[in-house]
Amino acid sequence: MTVLPDDGLPLAAEFPDATHEQWQRLVEGVLRKSGKEVSGAAAEDALSTTLEDGLRTRPLYTARDTAPDPGLPGFAPFIRGARPEGGVTDGWGVRQRHTTLADGAVLADLENGGTSLWLALGEGGIPLADLGRALEGVYLDLAPIVLDAGRDTAEAAEALLALYADKGVEPKAVRGNLGGDPLGYEARTGAAQDFAPYADLAARCAETYPGLRALTVDALPYHEAGGSAAQELGASLATGVAYLRALTEAGLSVEQAAGQLEFRYAATADQFLTIAKLRAARRLWARVAEVSGAPGAQVQHVVTSPVMMSRRDPWVNMLRTTVATLAAGVGGADSVTVLPFDHALGLPDAFARRIARNTSTILIEESYLARVIDPAGGSWYVERLTDELAEAGWEFFRTIERDGGQAAVLRSGRLRTDLATTWAERSKKLAKRREPITGVSEFPLLAEKPVEREPAPKAPSGGLPRVRRDEAFEELRARSDAHLAATGARPRIFLATLGSAAEYTARASFAANLFQAGGIEPVTEGTFEDSGATEAVLCSSDATYAERAEETAAALRAAGARQVFLAGRGEYAGVDRHVFAGCDAVDVLSATLDRMGVS
Repeated sequence: MTVLPDDGLPLAAEFPDATHEQWQRLVEGVLRKSGKEVSGAAAEDALSTTLEDGLRTRPLYTARDTAPDPGLPGFAPFIRGARPEGGVTDGWGVRQRHTTLADGAVLADLENGGTSLWLALGEGGIPLADLGRALEGVYLDLAPIVLDAGRDTAEAAEALLALYADKGVEPKAVRGNLGGDPLGYEARTGAAQDFAPYADLAARCAETYPGLRALTVDALPYHEAGGSAAQELGASLATGVAYLRALTEAGLSVEQAAGQLEFRYAATADQFLTIAKLRAARRLWARVAEVSGAPGAQVQHVVTSPVMMSRRDPWVNMLRTTVATLAAGVGGADSVTVLPFDHALGLPDAFARRIARNTSTILIEESYLARVIDPAGGSWYVERLTDELAEAGWEFFRTIERDGGQAAVLRSGRLRTDLATTWAERSKKLAKRREPITGVSEFPLLAEKPVEREPAPKAPSGGLPRVRRDEAFEELRARSDAHLAATGARPRIFLATLGSAAEYTARASFAANLFQAGGIEPVTEGTFEDSGATEAVLCSSDATYAERAEETAAALRAAGARQVFLAGRGEYAGVDRHVFAGCDAVDVLSATLDRMGVS
């Protein structure tokens, strides 16, 4: 009988172990076929992807890609989750947001999968006087309530606590968060607030309402201003530290102060970065807690990213929020808010709200995602990315502390500059479609019927900007829409296809996709004269270009073409500009609309 070794897969025991170097040599061979002569580590680097914050993801991770011991679920440094059982017992909290008194919306959420409510009150939300009406029929001893009232937080908190008393809810049964976040409000509006009322609320909660928190550390203002994952982590950490200092100075113990904080982060469709961010956030806060003497894990409320939501082809947002919610759940979020797919268009309808709450329900109940404790744990990639992101976030936090803390960097403008620099770099990738937006910069549908919604209440502003991934392309599409409304037709461009379908199809498809992203309708049938276009794009293979590009460009000029593009590269007489993968699509499209007189 043959005894197989127990240090590997039994089925592979008779085969020699493959080495990292052997894999690199195979990569070299593949790259050599594509014209890249690289070897060793350079071959691996050629397949790596650069992320924000100086991070890079490599094509292969192995056991030698070490990271610090993540510990056990429910124990410091809480990388693997805040609770030993993870979400196995009840999944994560399904927390849906409400900004208006839509008929039956609150109860519909709670009766169909929602477990808590997030209410925007006062400026940009439900009038404070209507809080009782908003919660009519809600079992306040069962459903946690989270407030978001900005400058009216103290008044909203008093109204909610009075409502609990009127309904006879025992203080120990109260759950939720009063939503105090003066630094977050300052980030949103530029208006500073006195911390004393928030310290008073925290003291009352600590003394009387053991299940109610007074403060939220909201990192969304920094995410929505274009910040990176590390900047989001660093800013939230600096805010949390500022609140700990203020609360302990007001007389709370460190344990009481830490127990009053809940952290809010964004989840994006970059699932691995989101998973790593949430795990890194718990690790970083565990370090702060250790130094401060405040045991316990960070409580996380995660919201699907508003930045990633598109206004065109909004149905795709359902897919984006599904991936983001999966990442939030795998990352160990305590509660998740899924923004409705029509969030960027205005107030969501009943269908959008239903899809939003069912996203979590399907992942928890049908996909059984919550039945595994820390499903990403042990992944060499996730563990390494968590470590690297934690280091980057900690470094950004240290720079904020060196400059005087979160309030100081907000008021000096330094944080705004840092976030703007990050967004400017990301905007270049978006413009070049290195970060594609399905339905917007890739595969747009010009004939789609616009999805219209009632305008949402205007959110507080005046501080950090709110950015969207689709903003540059949305501006181009809006210009095209206005032209269509004024003239009855969209601006057009003629695709001059040369040779056989096999020769021109790839580049014609590329060109059509590119120009439609700017609201410019591609025309492929008939002649240039009959197309109604003023500009044209040559589409074919390099071999055909060498034979026919110049004569075709001259013919198009003679037919009245003011500008001739070529899909691909290569210098040919009569060609004004080239379009290719990685070109600045926003610049190309904006200049084209300018020449066409589309304002």
